[in-house]
Amino acid sequence: MITDPLTDEEKKILLKMARQSIELAVTGHPVMHLVLEDYSPNLREHGASFVTLTEDGDLRGCIGALEPYQPLVQDVCEHAVAAALDDFRFSPVTPYEVSRLVIEISRLTVPQPLHYEHPQDLPNRLKAGRDGVILRDGIHRATFLPQVWEKLPDPVEFLSHLCQKMGAPADLWKRKLLQVFTYQVEEFQEEKL
Repeated sequence: MITDPLTDEEKKILLKMARQSIELAVTGHPVMHLVLEDYSPNLREHGASFVTLTEDGDLRGCIGALEPYQPLVQDVCEHAVAAALDDFRFSPVTPYEVSRLVIEISRLTVPQPLHYEHPQDLPNRLKAGRDGVILRDGIHRATFLPQVWEKLPDPVEFLSHLCQKMGAPADLWKRKLLQVFTYQVEEFQEEKL
């Protein structure tokens, strides 16, 4: 659970650090070394984040972690670079594009298991618009951030697309019990250009 929401100043710092990390990485410079003592306790605390990049309103990259394993400020910087350079769905961001990117950061709560008895119960157990969802089937897993509900507001369609993202048939969630976890996010972004 996110106990202390980020302040407006902390959000600005994270957005600034994400942008600086991307600018350095796309021009081939090493990412800056972070002196953790320079940051507030909220930013030094272990946190999981996703960094989403859009260009002209279209997705340009999105990478993150589901479980906290490093200080939040470091997590955001690393995922900003990964979203810009390592999202396999897109070519790496070029230096020319950086000024056109809008950066969005999602700070995640710790995922909690969602228990359900029958596949047909699953859509009604999800809180549309609020829950980020992780589906797991053996070694395969995929997640949608809560923001995806804006594009896929129907829980049945949401789950079907999430199964496809996992590399499974769209109706897999209807045919068997999957491991399901939910989480929430504190989401913020740069001003749109």
